Amino acid sequence: MDVLFEMIQKTGFMQITWGNVLMWAVSMVFLFLAVQKDYEPLLLVPISFGILLANIPLTEFMKENNFLWVFYHFAIVKWDLLPPIIFMGVGAMTDFGPCVANPKTILLGAAAQFGVYVAFFGALLFGFTLQEAASIGIIGGADGPTCIFLTSKLAPHLLGSNAVAAYSYMAMVPIIQPPIIRLLTSKEERMIRMKQMRKVSKLEKIGFAVVATLVVCMLAPGAAPLMGMFMLGNLFRECGVATRLSNTAQNELINIATIFLAVCIGATMSAEVFLKPQSLFIFVLGLVAFSFSTVGGLLLAKFMNLFLKDKINPLIGSAGVSAVPMSARVSQIIARADDKHNYILMHAMGANVAGVIGTALSAGLFLNMLK
Repeated sequence: MDVLFEMIQKTGFMQITWGNVLMWAVSMVFLFLAVQKDYEPLLLVPISFGILLANIPLTEFMKENNFLWVFYHFAIVKWDLLPPIIFMGVGAMTDFGPCVANPKTILLGAAAQFGVYVAFFGALLFGFTLQEAASIGIIGGADGPTCIFLTSKLAPHLLGSNAVAAYSYMAMVPIIQPPIIRLLTSKEERMIRMKQMRKVSKLEKIGFAVVATLVVCMLAPGAAPLMGMFMLGNLFRECGVATRLSNTAQNELINIATIFLAVCIGATMSAEVFLKPQSLFIFVLGLVAFSFSTVGGLLLAKFMNLFLKDKINPLIGSAGVSAVPMSARVSQIIARADDKHNYILMHAMGANVAGVIGTALSAGLFLNMLK
């Protein structure tokens, strides 16, 4: 009986805490959003399972020298390997044509970084250091790889909370953005129809990738690993002579990187780490940041319409955040709800691509100033 009792004491069942149970519930919420609502399932499924693993008592998945810890510590924190790989895959899947055809969308992508700086100064007011505030503010871009890249360099102790917040808000774009959009726009504005875009040549797309790389990387050298890989992936796509490389970047390579990145990030969210006032406060600041980024893009589009002959549908301004392509889809869905023949998706994708560049540029500027 003593041996049996000792064996039972060494099982995880005897070590369960209320914190573990609560984090399992969080894991199931993420899994529900991924499976039932189809919100970013490629991210939320592995993140949710990573959270589940991290909160099984006695397993110590993230203990030093264990499998997930090694991958997390070296491939994410120390070497910054996975975020640039993911950016290369995203670049290979993205058409820069809408951004090239309508350069005004670049301004909308810049305006949608407003929330990044609102959260940055807000975090400073609440006692976070400059480095911590920058890593929290970048959540407002709704760009998980950029958030991980910046946080791992400036505030690695916040990596788990920041990354899960960034990916959570990426997934919940269809929940967060529509109320803000409807609050700040009228039905007439949402029904604005935009002219069909001109066709962009292959040479223009290749030139854009090269010029954007030079300009952004020289302006903010800290952004070079992300922006360089983003544009390289797009060059694979557009050059027409590297189809195998393009297919690998946008399929096998990005999928492998996403699996390990998401599981490792989820596995950092143990009850001991997550259920602290600081972590919960980061989630609140992240929501504020993302909301203000949406507001920034919308308001700039409305302001531009005061001077433009060909009006911009303000909905494409909300797509200026980096959640590609979810925020562009949300803009299209809302536009068609008021006018079923209104097609603004490609215009919204232009702002969406600009938002990715804008968030990477913001991260690079933070690195230049604070590292």
